[in-house]
Amino acid sequence: RSCSFTGFSTVQSRKLAKSLSRSSVRSRMSLKPPKAYNSLQKGALIWDPKPLQVKKIFEALKKGLNEYLEAHQAELDYLSGRHKDTKRNSRLAFYYDLDKQIRSVERYIRKLEFHISKVEELYEAYGIQCRLRDGATNMKHAFSLSPSTKASRESLVELYKNFQECTEDMCFIEGALEVHLGEFHVKMKGLVGFARLCPGDQYEVFVRLGRQKWRLKGKIETDDSQTWDEEEKIFIPNLHEKFEIKVTELRGLATILVGVVTCDSINFFTTKPQAIIVDITELGTIKLQLEVLW
Repeated sequence: RSCSFTGFSTVQSRKLAKSLSRSSVRSRMSLKPPKAYNSLQKGALIWDPKPLQVKKIFEALKKGLNEYLEAHQAELDYLSGRHKDTKRNSRLAFYYDLDKQIRSVERYIRKLEFHISKVEELYEAYGIQCRLRDGATNMKHAFSLSPSTKASRESLVELYKNFQECTEDMCFIEGALEVHLGEFHVKMKGLVGFARLCPGDQYEVFVRLGRQKWRLKGKIETDDSQTWDEEEKIFIPNLHEKFEIKVTELRGLATILVGVVTCDSINFFTTKPQAIIVDITELGTIKLQLEVLW
């Protein structure tokens, strides 16, 4: 998008180029269902993009996807080696079974490679819009310092439109990028409290990620084991929201707040299950243990 406007024909041609550019950027993106784009619906307010947070998530996501790619490539190399040996030793049924496994892994690798290229494409488009938005901001500041004329006022109006359009495109791309973040499978592993946990104690754990919620209740048994009414929940990762965890103790009709903590999800984009132990109380006398698999 241009940030200077010198004549009617120039303005019209640049607007046309700008429109074509926006269409081409959006046409290459995977879209969520319309209901998931609350912030982009007509008449809705656009949220403020968070380029630094998006960069962190992008780097973590790309690293995690490459870990999966390397693991499956290693599996493919192993199966291919066995495939050659089996072909020489000729156990037909086993040979065909290996062949099916190899084809399956190859298909998964191609999907991962496409997934990585799509994420990189989205982030590249996001970076372009971010730089255009920063340029519009700098030009607005420069015009505001110069003497006010009709031309400068018109330019400021156009720059404001550019800024708004870049902001909208960045939010649109953020939504498209979220489609590629996968799922977090969160397992409840229990509370750790040493002397603080006694047989008969009942607790409620409330986990929130944006609008997604998980509420579960547990009880400390006489043998110090724990029973929970739910063991696993699937969360869809979000670019901007952190996990919020609240633990309360249930005493009859009364509830006592044990503690509230937040947990960033940026470290969960990895192939291995992540054990999370968070201090619920300030002194760490009660901890909550979860396991997250991406």
